[in-house]
Amino acid sequence: MMDRPKDGPLALLLLLLGHMISALEVPLDPKLLEELPQPPTITHQSPKDYIVDPRENIVIHCEAKGKPHPSFSWTRNGMHFDIDKDPKVLMRPGSGTLVMDISGGERSEAYEGIYQCSAHNELGTAVSNSIVIRQSRSPLWSKERISPIIAQKGQSLILHCRPPAGLPPPIIFWMDNNFQRLPQSRRVSQALNGDLYFSNVQPEDSRSDYICYARFPHTQTIQQKQPISVRVLDNKPAEERAPVFMVPSESVSSKMVLRGEVLEMECVADGLPTPAVSWVKRNGEIPSGRASFLNFNKTLRIMDVSEADAGEYRCFAKNRHGSVHHSIRVTVNAAPYWISAPRNLVLAPKEMGIITCRAAGHPKPSIRWLVNGLPIEDAPKDPSRRVEEDTLIFSEVQTGSSAVYQCNASNLYGYLLSNAFVNILAEPPRVLTLPNIIYQVIRNKPALLECVVFGSPVPTITWFKDSRSSMLEGNAYVFHENGALEIHMSQPSNSGKYTCVARNNLGISENHVYLEVKEPTRILRPPEYQVVQRNRDVVFECKAKHDPSLVPTMTWLKDDRELPDDERFRVDSDRLTITDVTESDAGTYTCIMNTTLDQDSASAQLTVVEAPPTPTVIYEQPGVPTDLELTDPGARSVQLTWTPGDEHNSPIKKFLIQYEDALHQSGVWHNLTEVPGTKTTAHLKLSPYVHYSFRVLALNDVGFSHPSMPSRQFRTSPAAPDENPTEVKGHGTEHNNLVITWKPLTPLQANGPGLQYKVMWRQLDMEKDWTSVSVANVSKFVVSGTPTFVPYEVMVQALNDYGPGPKPSAVIGYSGEDFPSAAPGNVRILVLNSTLAEVHWSPVSLESVRGRLQGYKVHYSRERSLHRHNSHQGKQRTEIFSPNKTSGMLPDLLPYSVYSLRVTAFNGRGEGPSSVPQRFETPEGVPGTPSFFKVSAIDLDSLTLEWGPPHERNGRLSGYTFKYQTVNSKNDLGLLEELDLPSNQSSFTLHNLSHSTRYKFYISARTQRGSGPTLTEEAVTILDRAMVSPQVDIATQGWFIGLMSAIALLILILLIICFIKRNKGGKYPVKEKEDAHGDPEIQPMKEDDLTFGEYSDEDHKPLKGSRTPSSGTVKRDGSDDSLVDSGDTQFNEDGSFIGQYSGRSDRDATHDSSEPPSPVNAMNSIV
Repeated sequence: MMDRPKDGPLALLLLLLGHMISALEVPLDPKLLEELPQPPTITHQSPKDYIVDPRENIVIHCEAKGKPHPSFSWTRNGMHFDIDKDPKVLMRPGSGTLVMDISGGERSEAYEGIYQCSAHNELGTAVSNSIVIRQSRSPLWSKERISPIIAQKGQSLILHCRPPAGLPPPIIFWMDNNFQRLPQSRRVSQALNGDLYFSNVQPEDSRSDYICYARFPHTQTIQQKQPISVRVLDNKPAEERAPVFMVPSESVSSKMVLRGEVLEMECVADGLPTPAVSWVKRNGEIPSGRASFLNFNKTLRIMDVSEADAGEYRCFAKNRHGSVHHSIRVTVNAAPYWISAPRNLVLAPKEMGIITCRAAGHPKPSIRWLVNGLPIEDAPKDPSRRVEEDTLIFSEVQTGSSAVYQCNASNLYGYLLSNAFVNILAEPPRVLTLPNIIYQVIRNKPALLECVVFGSPVPTITWFKDSRSSMLEGNAYVFHENGALEIHMSQPSNSGKYTCVARNNLGISENHVYLEVKEPTRILRPPEYQVVQRNRDVVFECKAKHDPSLVPTMTWLKDDRELPDDERFRVDSDRLTITDVTESDAGTYTCIMNTTLDQDSASAQLTVVEAPPTPTVIYEQPGVPTDLELTDPGARSVQLTWTPGDEHNSPIKKFLIQYEDALHQSGVWHNLTEVPGTKTTAHLKLSPYVHYSFRVLALNDVGFSHPSMPSRQFRTSPAAPDENPTEVKGHGTEHNNLVITWKPLTPLQANGPGLQYKVMWRQLDMEKDWTSVSVANVSKFVVSGTPTFVPYEVMVQALNDYGPGPKPSAVIGYSGEDFPSAAPGNVRILVLNSTLAEVHWSPVSLESVRGRLQGYKVHYSRERSLHRHNSHQGKQRTEIFSPNKTSGMLPDLLPYSVYSLRVTAFNGRGEGPSSVPQRFETPEGVPGTPSFFKVSAIDLDSLTLEWGPPHERNGRLSGYTFKYQTVNSKNDLGLLEELDLPSNQSSFTLHNLSHSTRYKFYISARTQRGSGPTLTEEAVTILDRAMVSPQVDIATQGWFIGLMSAIALLILILLIICFIKRNKGGKYPVKEKEDAHGDPEIQPMKEDDLTFGEYSDEDHKPLKGSRTPSSGTVKRDGSDDSLVDSGDTQFNEDGSFIGQYSGRSDRDATHDSSEPPSPVNAMNSIV
């Protein structure tokens, strides 16, 4: 029974209505949602203050859902906006989003104004916020002539920036002529208004290039002020002085800031030596978690300002000549923010309900109601509707009175607008749970049978088992609000067919499910402790039982890991055998019997000992203790004595005392305590309401003895619980609930029958009285209808039939989170180079997080390349940043591309709405490798090469860099020649080359950013033009085929002769060569040898930096054989020889005296 304070009839009415509303949630079933009518709901809209880029089309978002799908209309500056009259304005199909096309030169200023979107269907009208469209402006700096500034050493100085006013305001920074930021310090710093302050000037401050820059973030433009020249005179000593404030100039100032915004205060002091600045708050503390001291302590910044930050702040400036302070009086006002935003309401005809709209702010916001976009006082009267300030009360609603209501909360500093519909539905019950589901559960475990239903009015749910004769009821069952049936301790008698029936005044629906209760898996004979000698075998047995309908799996582990991959380990159905045991096999072995529903496990230790050289004394486990006796009984204690068994040549180290609780867990033995092996008596401390039996085990170096026979039963009396549940937590699973969970007490901790839990909660700092409810046989309780993400104090107390447990301590938990309601604003992108960009955003307000902010996600993707030959899109990528970040880097971008980007905040529930998509372009980068590079034609003194443009151009190609050089027979490179070729050229012919010469070629593409990677190729000019004349293909001539056949026959005959001589034991030429030269595998083949040297196919080794040649290029394979022997000789299509050859390997280089250095030289010798 829930204990609630009495708040009067109105509170009771609102509570009753609140329960009605929460009971009519529409399940997120897609099929159901498609069938139900629904008034419009705005799902996405542009921000209230929308600054547009004058270079891009204007897109004003308005998306909505509803059934039927809504139609859309717009107003501009309070008047109907007819988009058909302006051909440059389009509305996206199926959407209310407007697109103003300004690509034809139209000025975006013409579309500035206040826009509002309406989404209509036959059930009502939803409206968007008023969206103010303003064009981003980055005006030019006014021209001025700045005279040089001359200052005496030690004087203070201010360099004024005075940037042009932009929309949004520019970011100010000071740099020199080399675009390097000017160094700042305690003495020299930039103020919030952009001016540069010198507390005292020094000779090193003299320079002529103090330049103030203004960066306009929306258009990514930077403008600079004329350089300021400063000369510091050092012609007399500087007089030291006490501090005087330069900013602020007066002694007392005031500052107003809005709740949730950033408060910045600054104090800049003149003085010599340079003063140190510090801050304090009178009658309060500066919030350490949200406050930071910037600009060398001259600026105090407080993030996410709250009302508690109001008050008087003082800054102090101090040096050795004195100190001075300034007071800043801070007042905090607040634009409206939600306490309880209106929520959609689904009612059945004749039902009651409420919509509340509660907002706070300073000054207090005024609440104004609208219906379908019209002020409620101007709307048609509805007798079922009543307005009570911030609450709409509906009673006896009728079919056809569905509508969308708007709540507007406004004050001097802003407004909030929220839509909430009232949908009147009359729907018979529907069971959404799939039919004939079979639930399987282990005996004595809880079972949960689902029955998800929907209907309007809310259906009542009843459960039946096997037949419809009697409805299920009693303490054995728990009926949940969502229709589920829970059975705490499932027994075989609970198996069967279950029927859930849903009823309302419009109909009835039912569904059948089945429950099967299975027997638990139990290990009957666990493995036992084993001591085995090295090189012997050992067997562990593990026998288990399981439900016959479940498929078991036996798994063995060693020291909680998989068994070694060793054939000595053999696993059978119920045993593990280890043969030829070694010392590394010692450890703990665990057998695990698994089924699809449960498992059981048992472990045993294996000890490996050395085999004794001679027979020794036999050591065994101790004998079984006997003669167990209970004496000196108390309320919670008893004394146990026993007689130890034989030690078996190994002294008893300790006794282990175990107990069985026949009342709660019969047949299961638990460890209670241990006593030294020299004692035979133990004083046992016991728990109430337990039927104890005791047994004793003895332990020596060999292992445990078998258990003793159980003692007589000793029963303790019941009592109130001694402890409360642990691990008490409070958290939300939905945005409007608080789930309180705890670790339940064991039967031993219950201390008596009738165990229950008293669950208590109250909203932290908001409620004085506790709300409580008593539950049994559960470990959680769900509190519904809570505000979103607010702290609660939670307590859980145990009680039984003999009284409550001790007073519990409270823990703090939070109700459920909701998706963030706002997107990060002021998203700005700074492109740093062609592959890296930096994104900045303004943090979301604390109220809009509606939970615990976990961070920000930046989603970005490549939309297209700026090059017309490469425009494919890229996959979306996401970078995640911590919640205290307001900027981050986007790495690995592709150059010369257009990217789109949006930023979201996320909490434990998920992501909030996206920021307005931003687009940015990356500059050019260096291009990729040309797509191909080959030699297409070869002549005596010329070569023609072809190439293709890079696949990744990364910009506009400005040309190609073409280089080439000769390569001699020793792979030495000659003089490198270089040519610049235009970007539209794809081939080039080199003339006046040396004949019969190898060349190496290099080519790379260029953009304005530089050259890309180089692609290489090699080729050889031919020896004689006659060699490329048309010839008959030699491979098709009869004489060539006959010659090859004769050679093959000759080789076969030689092999047969060699085989015959080897069998006769005689020597033959190959054998002689082996004897003369050692290993025949390293001998080359020579014409005057009668033997065949072994051919070695070494790795191909091209020149360093070159690619594997394509068709028509040189191929280096480490062989200097003659033209006839060369396996890589190639011919033209007409059969003529191409001057290609294979380079020499290191091994062949030792035979220069007997072999021609190249096929070209071989041809010269023939000629």
